Formats: sequence, C-alpha cells, structure tokens
Amino acid sequence: MTDAPALDPITVEVIGAALSSIVEETGEALVRASYSTNIKERRDCSTALFDRQGRTLCQAEHIPIHLGSFLDFIPMVLADHDPADMRPGDVFIGNDAYRGGGTHLPDIVLAEPIFVDGELAAWTVNLAHHSDFVDRAHAHIYQEGLRIPPIRLYRAGELQKDVQEMILLNCQVPRERLSDLRAQMAANRVGVMRFQELCARHGAATVLASGEALLDYAERKMRAGLAALPDGTWRFEDVFDSLDLDEDIPLSVTVKISGDEIALAFEAPPQVRAGINMTRTALLATVYYIVKSVVDPTVLPNAGLARPISVTATESSVLSCSHPAAVNGRVQTCQRVADLILGALAQAVPERVSACTNSTCTVALFSGVRERGPEAGNYWVYLETIGGGGGARPDADGLDGIHVHATNTSNLPVEALEVEYPLILERYELVDGSAGAGRHRGGMGLRRVYRATEDCMVRVDISRNRSRSWGLAGGGPGGHGSYEVDPAAGTFERGQGRLRAGEWLEVVTPGGGGHGRPEERHADDADRIAAQ
Repeated sequence: MTDAPALDPITVEVIGAALSSIVEETGEALVRASYSTNIKERRDCSTALFDRQGRTLCQAEHIPIHLGSFLDFIPMVLADHDPADMRPGDVFIGNDAYRGGGTHLPDIVLAEPIFVDGELAAWTVNLAHHSDFVDRAHAHIYQEGLRIPPIRLYRAGELQKDVQEMILLNCQVPRERLSDLRAQMAANRVGVMRFQELCARHGAATVLASGEALLDYAERKMRAGLAALPDGTWRFEDVFDSLDLDEDIPLSVTVKISGDEIALAFEAPPQVRAGINMTRTALLATVYYIVKSVVDPTVLPNAGLARPISVTATESSVLSCSHPAAVNGRVQTCQRVADLILGALAQAVPERVSACTNSTCTVALFSGVRERGPEAGNYWVYLETIGGGGGARPDADGLDGIHVHATNTSNLPVEALEVEYPLILERYELVDGSAGAGRHRGGMGLRRVYRATEDCMVRVDISRNRSRSWGLAGGGPGGHGSYEVDPAAGTFERGQGRLRAGEWLEVVTPGGGGHGRPEERHADDADRIAAQ
C-alpha cells in the first residue's frame, strides 16, 4: 500500500461515517438473515470493524457488553495464527472466556480478515448470542457449554466441516445454531465487501490513515471531556445479590480524576462457584461504556477512547475472575458495576448522573421437548431478558420498563412468542409502586406472567431481590425484583424448576431510584416532563 496523502478533517469525517455505516449495515444483515428469535427479534448481536492490529475502529450501536467479547479476540487470533498464512476467505470462530477473548460461552464471535491489494487491512467481526446451553450447573466454566478457542471455521473460503460438526454436536438446538452461524457468515461478507469498496473509492492508504486519525480524535475528545471535570477521588459501595447467592457480595470502586485521565480501582471478594463472575474484558467494556456516557456520549466508539482510562481490580475476584470461574450470568454483575461507577461520579458531577437504575438484566429461560405438531420430538430453547426501571435524572423522571447500561436487546413481541413456543403471556404491565419516589421518580419495573402449554424447564436470573436501587439527592429506592410460580408447580430451587402444562410463572423486575426529595415534586411535574 502506498503512503497516505495528507489528511484533511472532511476526508476523515467522511471515512468515519462510512465505517459507522458499514458496521450498522452488517448488523442489519445479521438480524435479517438469522433464524432464532433471540437474534431476528430480540437483536442480541453486535458487529464491529477492527484494524489489522486488532484495535476497535468502530462498533455498531447494539449491545455495550459485547465489546468485552471483541476486545481480545483479534489479538488472540494474531497470537495463535501467523498473519502471513492467512488468506481471503479465512474465518475464525471462538467464544471462550479464557482462551477466546469472550465474556460468556453463548456469545460466539466470527471474525474475517479483510484483504486489500493482497495485504491484510482490517477485520470484520460479529457476535451472536446462541441461546442453546441450558439445563446446566454454573459452578465452573466446564459446566457452562462448549469452549471454542480462536480457530478457523473457513479456510480460504472453504468450510471446515469437521469443526462445524464438532460445534453442532455439542448444541441442543443444532438447526438454529447452523442457521445463525450462516447468518453471521453472511454479515461478515457484507463487511468485507463494503470495506473493500471504501478502499477502492478513497484509496487503502487514506482509509487506514483515517482510521488512525479517528482513534486519535476519540482520545482527544475523551481527554478534553475529562479535563472539564473536577479533579478528585470518590468512592462508592454497593452490594450484589442474586438467587445463586446465599449472602450479598460487597463491591466498591474508587474513581480518581487527574487532569485528562481517569483511574478506576475496584475491590471485590474472591470469585464464586456461580455464573456471576466477570472476566477482565467484561469489566473493561462496562467501564468504557459508562465513562463515555458520563464524560461525553459523542466520543467515537473506538479504541482511542480507552487510552486515558486505567482500570484495576482485585485479581481472581468476582469482578476480574480467572480460570475456571463460571461466567454465564456475568451481565448481571456488569449492570451493578455500571451503577457503582455512577454512584462515585455522582459525587463529582451530580448534574450529569442519574439515580441507580434497576441494576440488573432479568432473565427468564424456558426449554423443553415439543410434544405436538410438526416439531414434535425436537428440543426448543427460549431466552428472554426483561427490562426494568431506569434511574431518575436530575431534571426528569426515570424511564419505565427499559433495558439499561450493558444490555440493549428488545422484547420478543407477544405474537411471535406465542406462535414460536408453547407459552402464553397472560400479563405484561408496568408495576405500580415500583418506582423510587423523588422530585423526579424512578422508572417502573415490569411484570410478565407466562403460562406453559407444554411441560418445560425454567430458570430465572434476577437481582435486587434483596437490595434496592438507590436514589440521589434525597430520592427513594426502587422496588425489589421477584418471581413467583404456580403453587402446583412444586419447589423452585434458586430460580430453577419445572412447569407442567397449564402452570404459570410471574416475573417482576426492579424499579429505578428517585432523584430529589419526594416532597419537592409538584402535581404538574408529570405533565411538564411528558411535554419535554
């Protein structure tokens, strides 16, 4: 590739917009081509572009926690596979939390090198959450599913059938997995073509140089945003509670801002024999998201924004675990970490920070064997993550029934749920009284009541069932999360059990904390806020 010409801001901006367009288009291609409801309806997937060194160039506006599965994937590929031996059409697959750069096993990453003029220029990468590994214990990583290190699924465009068959053999719904893997392949092909077209239009050297300039620009913006904040050190503590835990886990963070840099030091107890542990990349993805959202939401989502941010955490702990800790439910802990950071930053810039959100990602997971119809005898899995209350803002109420922080998936429409699975949704409503009181109230949680039409296994993951989401400036806490089952269903142990046909499950998600003293709320506030 020839040396890049001198860059001007307009060219860099045009190419930056084009890179964003590429990852958004690959994301839509993945959603449209996918088979499972978890991707085609709930959009539990993400796409990104990386430079040839494995640094994030651009990530689509999908799910922040998925950055944790991207951060180390390309560096691990490059460490295990000589770039000189790579060819157009090579595709690498992986998911492992310790040897695959991932954060939990259902998130399977596919990465394809992009060649321009015979040279490696970039990588197109996507991730899809494959809802498959169910009915498993979560004491350690070996009980959570198939671990895949970064290996070739395609070699020079040719499918490695033995690798694919090995993966599918370890899946409970292989037909879905195969179709979703093919959708991921199709999305990456779009990424390759669009990036090569961009290089043909502007010149590869100009595109690559613009990528470097965009990283530097993100760093400058982040540093400028940090420099505008007051210097100081702030500490915040909270607890993490879960159905998997008999006791609450204490967590804390100390945030220090010095000039144009920020350091976050986390303390947490040792990793536990439950699937709530976070890998370091999951912690980094959470930190980058929340710091960006407070300091300057307009900072480009690339590797440059991380340069002024340093993160430390207790090693082999719940927040920075080591092999073989279980990690399947790590997003629950990520949500608490995000609000933990907000609690510290609220002391520095209270005008920028909301009260505590519902602080969790409530999960209802159903699975079973079809008893009737053309699919009789086939295994099925349905995963749903349910929104809760957002934290009240300094100048507005919290939003009701939303996903927060590290998650960003959609609800499965009731019509699709009842057509695709042997379940009926009997109630879907906001929970009155779940919002934290305040000058501005927190967001309300959700209630969903499911009735099984065939026998199935159920697992519920929920937090804030003992603790409550905190308010700010005198605001009250949000309501608890909880679940309840039909008395006829028998005992559920730590959120797990069986529903027989006709039996029901109710899930209630937590509400968000309030902001300001409740007695300062005026009767016309709701109308005024709604009109904004």
